[in-house]
Amino acid sequence: MLIGTVREIWRYPVKSMVGERIEHAVLGELGVPGDRGWALRDDDAGEVRGGKKLPILMRCRARYRAEPSADRVPHADVELPDGARTATDDPEVSARLSALLGRRVTLWPRRPPADREHYRRVLPEGADLERDLREVFGRLPDEPLPDLAIFPPEILEFTSPLGTYFDAFPLHVLTTASLATLGRGAPAERFDPRRFRPNLLVESTPDATGQPEAEWTGRMLRIGAATLRAEMGTVRCSMTTRAQPDLPADTQVLRTIVREGGQNLGAYASIVDAGAVAVGDPVEIV
Repeated sequence: MLIGTVREIWRYPVKSMVGERIEHAVLGELGVPGDRGWALRDDDAGEVRGGKKLPILMRCRARYRAEPSADRVPHADVELPDGARTATDDPEVSARLSALLGRRVTLWPRRPPADREHYRRVLPEGADLERDLREVFGRLPDEPLPDLAIFPPEILEFTSPLGTYFDAFPLHVLTTASLATLGRGAPAERFDPRRFRPNLLVESTPDATGQPEAEWTGRMLRIGAATLRAEMGTVRCSMTTRAQPDLPADTQVLRTIVREGGQNLGAYASIVDAGAVAVGDPVEIV
């Protein structure tokens, strides 16, 4: 069943920084090649962190100098919020990012799955877990917290699936139908797709209504030459409310998603059959 066409393809060289829009990609086990190839480790906290804890990262931009592949993460150029430039191979990049963030951080390429300590999540002794979760997910006291049982079990122990810097799964798919449904009557920038960092933005067919992704879990999608499995709805967090280049901070984004979207917007997916995808390719449920 045809549900739309690929409108945009995105990859994000550095976790939580603004990424780059591309015209085609060969989806593999790790999704779009080079996606989240780099990330910051908060050395003060002792774990890898992104925009949930370090929101100023979302005002930085990153772009690869060369095309990445399934097993190669090249260096990327980085633009800071004030327009200053650095790069992943700049000897001073970690110092410059530390100065920006006001914390001691280092920039790392994706590490092998065997380096479990690099990915291990740190829960400080005496931490208030519910308070921390409400901060990370941006939930008000009267709003429900997401059900953590729906996430891959390793996410409770590690900051990402081992060997990656993804939040949960290698691909995030988002439809224009869902954006239109939740953004009805709101300012255009509130539900601008750039807020939600999709890998694939799907232009829904004209008859699509509601949030189509809510019905996808467990189903197969064929996009171009690739086949995906929709794993779960994308649970949204405080990152959706943060300022980005050309997008203001807006807490009502998340309030709307929690209230009207069941806490979700978009779908996480894994790759079943690798293959090429390009802007304009049909998207089908099979």
